[in-house]
Amino acid sequence: MINRFYEIQKGEILLDGINIKDINLRYLRKKVGIILQDPFIFAKSIKENIELNENLSDEAIMETIRLSSAEDFIQSLPNGIEEIAHERGSSFSAGQKQLLAFARIFAHEPAIFILDEATANIDTKTEELIQYSIDKLSKEKTSIFIAHRLSTIVNVDKIIVLNNGEIIEQGNHNELMDNPDGYYSKLYNAYYKNLVNQ
Repeated sequence: MINRFYEIQKGEILLDGINIKDINLRYLRKKVGIILQDPFIFAKSIKENIELNENLSDEAIMETIRLSSAEDFIQSLPNGIEEIAHERGSSFSAGQKQLLAFARIFAHEPAIFILDEATANIDTKTEELIQYSIDKLSKEKTSIFIAHRLSTIVNVDKIIVLNNGEIIEQGNHNELMDNPDGYYSKLYNAYYKNLVNQ
């Protein structure tokens, strides 16, 4: 809804006090970068997947690849940034596709960054690389994280806990953990216990 792929049926979304319906659609979508659980990768070169029809130098592309922690993965490919992806990125793992999506975000520098369950299907090592990218991005941008994996959101300014579509708790990690009977606190303790057991 923030990108107006779906129009709002009731209520409103404001960006800097302006209703998104009053913002030019092309401008709005350039200012909001989204990384989904399964990012779309085109059957084109890695460079073209990052550029998205904007002419960027190889140096600029390599800088975004470094920032996104994708350098090792891309340098291991036979053709580097000229490697052609299979349809929907089927030649890459879930984690590699996520790293490419981060490179794309770094290249286009949107003002708002939305991460929608992007670490749900990846291994722990790749999650650490992605978390490093998230930390760098979120220092400079308004960032919204939708996550079940709580390691993604521990350091954010405000956590909004939803259950069955209703907001049941709000606060930062420490504030929510101060309530031992709270939904978030119980969820986090169960998550942490699971990590220890693994």
